[in-house]
Amino acid sequence: MKLIGILGGMSAASTQTYYRKLCEITRQRLGGLHSPELLIRSLDFAKIETLQSAGKWEAAGEILNAEAKALQRGGADFIILATNTMHKLADQMMSGVGIPLLHIADATARRIAEAGLHRPGLMATAFTMEQSFYTGRLIEAGLDPVLPDANDRAVVHHIIYDELCKDITTDESRATYEQIAQRVVETGADCVILGCTEIGMLLNQDNVSVPVFDTTLIHCEAAIDLALAE
Repeated sequence: MKLIGILGGMSAASTQTYYRKLCEITRQRLGGLHSPELLIRSLDFAKIETLQSAGKWEAAGEILNAEAKALQRGGADFIILATNTMHKLADQMMSGVGIPLLHIADATARRIAEAGLHRPGLMATAFTMEQSFYTGRLIEAGLDPVLPDANDRAVVHHIIYDELCKDITTDESRATYEQIAQRVVETGADCVILGCTEIGMLLNQDNVSVPVFDTTLIHCEAAIDLALAE
């Protein structure tokens, strides 16, 4: 089994979900007392969020790059970045790093294409929805992403940072997310990407009317596939 390097803490809630899912998937695949071999570096998200808000992405990228190199020195065979938004810095993060990054958008795009779907609605942070680092990779994979309108994008972003990243879930926010997902479907989406690793705390296949692609679960399954590959 390959050693998975996880760069997390963005947010801590997301990284907790990654750890739990990776363990569940490994146990399902191998049975018994098996668990994945992991090397986790969890950052203080407050520092990262301050840089995001200030638009100091290059400074944030320098932090991620140093941490990716630390994971390599620690013996990781490949890296997963336990956040969608910070994949904006994937190239800078992996500069000078000699092990591969398993990109969350690529894994998600493959799963959607395999399902024969083409117009994924994307619910995520404003950075992920409105900048090309993520939607561009979906388009390169032959998909046609559908975004919520500007007001709904702002609401989705607000709930992520002010609630979900703090492990807060409310029935009101769940209902709001359900309504936004339905509006995206009515706009023409044939599926919905839970494009922030915390959104699965509110949405799942039970409360969305089209196929749901949870990026956290997809990323974890792809990581275990790679870890167990010969």
